[in-house]
Amino acid sequence: MFPLKPLRHAVLISLYGGAVAALAPAAQAQTGDAPPAAAPMATVSVVGSRRVGTASSTDTPVPVDFIPLTKAAEQGGQFDLAQTLAYISPSFNSTRQTGADGADLVDSAALRGLGSDQTLVLINGKRRHTVALVNLFGARNRGNTGTDMNAIPLLAVKDVQVLRDGAAAQYGSDAIAGVMNIELKKSLGCEAVAGAGEYSKHDGKNWLSSAYCGVAMAGGVLGITGEYAHRGRSNRADADNPRIIGDTKVNNQTVYLNGEFAAGDGKLYLTAGAQNRDASSGAWARGGLGSDDIPSRNSAAMYPNGFVPFINGTIDDRYGTIGYRTRLGDDWHMDLSQTYGSNRMLYDISHTLNASIANLDLIKGGKGISPDHFNAGGFQFRQLTTNADFSRFYPAVLEGMNAAFGFEYRKENYQIFAGEPGSWIDADGVGFGGNAGSQGFPGFQPGDATDKDRHSHAAYIDVETDVTQRLKLQTALRYEHFSDFGSTVNGKLAAAFKALDGVLLRGSASTGFRAPSLQQAYFSSTFTDFISGVPMDVVLAPNGGKVANAAGIPKLHEEKSKNYTLGLTWSPTAATSLTADLYRINIDGRIVLSGRFDADNYPALGATLSALGVGQAQFFVNSVDTRTQGLDLTVSNRSTLGAGKLVTYLAANFSKTEVTGVHAPAALKGFEDVLLSDRERLFIEQGAPRRKATLDFDYTLGQLETDFKIIHFGPQTLGTFSGPPVPNQYYAPKTSADLAFTWAFTDKTKLTVGANNIFNVHPSLQNPDETDNGFKYESVQFGLNGASYFARVSHKF
Repeated sequence: MFPLKPLRHAVLISLYGGAVAALAPAAQAQTGDAPPAAAPMATVSVVGSRRVGTASSTDTPVPVDFIPLTKAAEQGGQFDLAQTLAYISPSFNSTRQTGADGADLVDSAALRGLGSDQTLVLINGKRRHTVALVNLFGARNRGNTGTDMNAIPLLAVKDVQVLRDGAAAQYGSDAIAGVMNIELKKSLGCEAVAGAGEYSKHDGKNWLSSAYCGVAMAGGVLGITGEYAHRGRSNRADADNPRIIGDTKVNNQTVYLNGEFAAGDGKLYLTAGAQNRDASSGAWARGGLGSDDIPSRNSAAMYPNGFVPFINGTIDDRYGTIGYRTRLGDDWHMDLSQTYGSNRMLYDISHTLNASIANLDLIKGGKGISPDHFNAGGFQFRQLTTNADFSRFYPAVLEGMNAAFGFEYRKENYQIFAGEPGSWIDADGVGFGGNAGSQGFPGFQPGDATDKDRHSHAAYIDVETDVTQRLKLQTALRYEHFSDFGSTVNGKLAAAFKALDGVLLRGSASTGFRAPSLQQAYFSSTFTDFISGVPMDVVLAPNGGKVANAAGIPKLHEEKSKNYTLGLTWSPTAATSLTADLYRINIDGRIVLSGRFDADNYPALGATLSALGVGQAQFFVNSVDTRTQGLDLTVSNRSTLGAGKLVTYLAANFSKTEVTGVHAPAALKGFEDVLLSDRERLFIEQGAPRRKATLDFDYTLGQLETDFKIIHFGPQTLGTFSGPPVPNQYYAPKTSADLAFTWAFTDKTKLTVGANNIFNVHPSLQNPDETDNGFKYESVQFGLNGASYFARVSHKF
């Protein structure tokens, strides 16, 4: 669409001019006979811009959704942040997985159908850490890490700003699909919310108790939020199926602080959050007497009727930022900050056994007994980010110019902890009757244990210029160097033109990148997967390890992207606005989880895999190019209807991702179909619906508020385990609806009752032997649980 070389020239010319003006003496703009500056075009104050000011989403040169969450926290039918946003923002997708091991314990989320690690998440404008987990199973975000949105209590959030544009030149790695900035409350006053809900099948019971209080302190305000949330297990498995298919059981205990205080000539600010999560998910069932699982995966003495292992996770999430904002002289703004984030997940496997231990016990004359509970180890990711940001507005440069520059240093650490020996040991020897490791989730072995660091440093310059009262230019250039793969330079050019009163034309072009996560580079595990119901032991080999080197897998490097948007905004009246934005995102060298190599499809690996006692191997590799194209559309209107007020909101996303190239490493030439099978390609292309739309009607009449929301999910096609000629899984378009009624007893106390998915819609039926989770449909579109009901009460003190 746009040639890259002119883009680089335009960015560099604009930045050079902006840098010269930024470094020039300020006296010229302050002379007494200087003409008064025209009012600059408004712009957002946090995400996508470094100018201090305010604006609406119809004034910005790139598409930004501004989503207030006060009402959702008080009255919404979803009790966590990820699900709340999924039913408000069509470009945002979050689907709860089931039968996906650790991915069941953390809801992954993403923008525009891309991976969860291609969306950057900020809190109060500062980078938030990702989770330690790598998603290995499930229809969404395979091979990706991501940010756990549900580690942040909903009541603590003031609003969420979604920048739907590439922004790596402004914010660095991960900002390929866009940026989400979560702005936390720091207002005076207290409020509390309590809620309860369940599915129409009377399972999956949810309980929520949350409170916020903002107190005056040290010339500012400290906001404190505490929350306890419980989500019960649901089960949609057929009556004759011993498995548990549905929501994971989760208990969250969360505390967040957010404040700003007077300190000398500036403001000291801090954010601190901690969440402890206990979660439990049912794994695949193992058969009892008469099945092939005895003695390989079961013991007749322990579970004669078969059993379902439970994958239990203890997740500790910590986040903190401390910073200082002040002025340097009369003109420059300075912001210095230090941010820390940590995510730690430890696995505890219960209602299980190590079949090799049980079989060895049987061989020695015992009953065939193994421990039924194992510490399987886990992993942790930590991140330290130091920022120094400077900005200044020049009212006398053209119609106004804001110049900003800054520096960032980031250090990351990733660790894998080995489990207790019983969780991974092969007690009766390779090739004998009992398989090694705890069933459901084999523990991490000492050979998997790792402790790896990397660091990066970056510098950027960001210039916004009001060329005329109708034309705004936004430019950015960023240099970043990583200790493990080298340097990258990225640029961005965006423009907005007020063609008519109420009509804004806008567009952008940028380059971007995403650094390979440490999790992708160093994750190592041996696990059991079920392929058409048949168990198979698989090793996920780390980059640079023995298996990856034997397969000729090269060192991971950054993904590179080119992002283009072109759109318009129209505000025909003060009560009506429309935005429409076309976009295209090209990603080269995308990091994917490969297909599975074995002795049959890649004989060179046969001996290595045999020595490990596993049948297949997978790797992370930069091997795929993709193109994502789409349209974002929003329409909003406020009107009077009878004696009440009606707010109508329509938002839609149409998106299509295609794999445009598969580049096998030299050692794997000719094995492209294994490197990226048709099944894995469809996970990339259609892991999220290709269209999604929300139509919301909110009507307030006196003390009664009625909210009716229609959510449409487009079709998806996913692959099968067997592959061609077995037909792919086709999921037909589905439309769900939510309905809620709120009664305001007073301005401070409200009661809401309602239902989600009121028509009890489910995904299209599939052959369970061909789905990824072994159930009759995947967790796609809106999940698989059906209708639910809820009630919640809120009170402000």
